[in-house]
Amino acid sequence: MSNSSACTLFPNNPNHCTVIIDIRRAFSSLSIAGCLFVIFIIWLYQKYKYFVQRIILALTVAAAMDSTAYLMGAIHTEATPLCVFQAFWMSYFDWSVLLWVCCIAFNLYMNVIRLQRTDHLEKWYHVVCWGVPLIMALIPIRNYGPAGAWCWIETGETGLRFGTWYVPLFILIGVLFVIYLYITFTIQRQVRRWDGTYNPDTQRDKEQMKSDVRPLKAYPMIYLVLSIFPLVNRIQNAVTNDEAIFVLWVLHAISSPLQGFFNSVAFALDKETISRLNLTQMKIAFQSRRAGRKVQDYPSTNDNPDTVAIAENRESESD
Repeated sequence: MSNSSACTLFPNNPNHCTVIIDIRRAFSSLSIAGCLFVIFIIWLYQKYKYFVQRIILALTVAAAMDSTAYLMGAIHTEATPLCVFQAFWMSYFDWSVLLWVCCIAFNLYMNVIRLQRTDHLEKWYHVVCWGVPLIMALIPIRNYGPAGAWCWIETGETGLRFGTWYVPLFILIGVLFVIYLYITFTIQRQVRRWDGTYNPDTQRDKEQMKSDVRPLKAYPMIYLVLSIFPLVNRIQNAVTNDEAIFVLWVLHAISSPLQGFFNSVAFALDKETISRLNLTQMKIAFQSRRAGRKVQDYPSTNDNPDTVAIAENRESESD
């Protein structure tokens, strides 16, 4: 069936559906390319040895998988096996991306506010971020079908949509927003307090914040910004019984797949990463990988005994 004949969103203007499909595929491809770039750089420089980078890697894998859902087929008019699979896949990895962003925000909170590391919770991060999405994606399994420009929870199942996705999403986004503002305020206050002073303890605090906080702080904000138009569009769908507004669907189709792309931009703009994005260093690292030699370590306070001692002392003081 052609895209035009399947366009129930805009029956009077089926070309709108073609535009939406082309947009979602283009931005999904861009996002997947960005994710592959992040995975390659983490592999090339062996950044996966460090906890912060492993969190970024997990988020990147989830975002890449989420983007592939938007490449599956055209607009469906029936709940075909491919349609149901697309809906399940999208629900699973939407949840996974959200929960990895929440784990990043929690890690930032513990690092900046509580002055504690969360490396010991890494296995639980994986249990939550891969396990909970499976449960949430299975709950509406009998209600997956055409849902506008792609397959998801069927049109008309507004209560199920909000109960299994939008209500939890609203709550978690609200928590993320508050935590992000609090973390940003705390970091700025710490930087002002450190300005004009120098002592070994302060310098180690700065280095710890740079290595643990700087690489992660952009990801929650990226998620918050990219969630705006999908939320607005689905709320409009629910309020007006799925009467489609083309501009909102276009913005939805642009925003939803872009998590991976903007994550890759944030990753590439990290000072340590960008310093290595040149042909000379990449060639040396690739030759070292092929020869089985260790690539020069990614700098991390995890391996700094003084920093580890400070963290341990803080934890004992907080107890």
